[in-house]
Amino acid sequence: MLLAIDAGNTNVVFALLDGREIKTRWRIATDPRRTADEYAVWLNQLLMLEGYAMADVDAVIVATVVPRALHNLQVLADKYFKTSALVAGQSPVDWGIELDVAEPASVGADRVVNAIAAHHLYEGDLIVIDFGTATTFDVVDYRGAYKGGIIAPGINLSLDALVAAAAKLPRIAIAPPENRSVIGRTTADAMLIGVFWGYVAMMEGLVARMRAEIGRPTKVISTGGLAVLFNDNSDIFDAIAPDLTIQGLALLYERSLQTE
Repeated sequence: MLLAIDAGNTNVVFALLDGREIKTRWRIATDPRRTADEYAVWLNQLLMLEGYAMADVDAVIVATVVPRALHNLQVLADKYFKTSALVAGQSPVDWGIELDVAEPASVGADRVVNAIAAHHLYEGDLIVIDFGTATTFDVVDYRGAYKGGIIAPGINLSLDALVAAAAKLPRIAIAPPENRSVIGRTTADAMLIGVFWGYVAMMEGLVARMRAEIGRPTKVISTGGLAVLFNDNSDIFDAIAPDLTIQGLALLYERSLQTE
């Protein structure tokens, strides 16, 4: 079985796959100081709860945007799963798609992996929106080439910055407002409207501009934890793919086997 690891700025997601089928997944807060031994204790317990053992894992693949986290994940694979971790974007796990941008080496691994999975799952030109620490908008053309995109502050990051900079503003939870009024009657309501509906307006505006620039019919695919939340309050999404990054890692692993 394959252990796919998506190490992001906020969370590290571990998923156990049999072929392309995701059997189970777990997440833990990203901490570059977390050792391989700590990961192993945590994973061993979770695997047993799901009826698996560490010996069931015979391959590991990692995509990370946190370079300091990579070493301990590689040690985890070597020491506890008795296999060398494959790293997305590094031989033999080359991307296999064109990165048609000015600085290909600077594109985040998660964005490229999402592009690979989206092109495999959906036809035509695509915009992939990933709700993470940052919210990314990435364009994949009908041939599967990655064309670039947008990086915006994630909604939780925006809220944290607002609360940190304004002494009297309370901390609120991100949730759809109870009604569609955009005139807040309390401070908390005003904040929620600004953050939530402001974010919806930002997404809809950027997608409209991107579609106009692409100039062809374009599907919008969303992924990440807040995708469902926004899907209920906007009509810009054509599909929600919550496991897009993990699916992309599974595809990359398959391709690495074909090149051996």
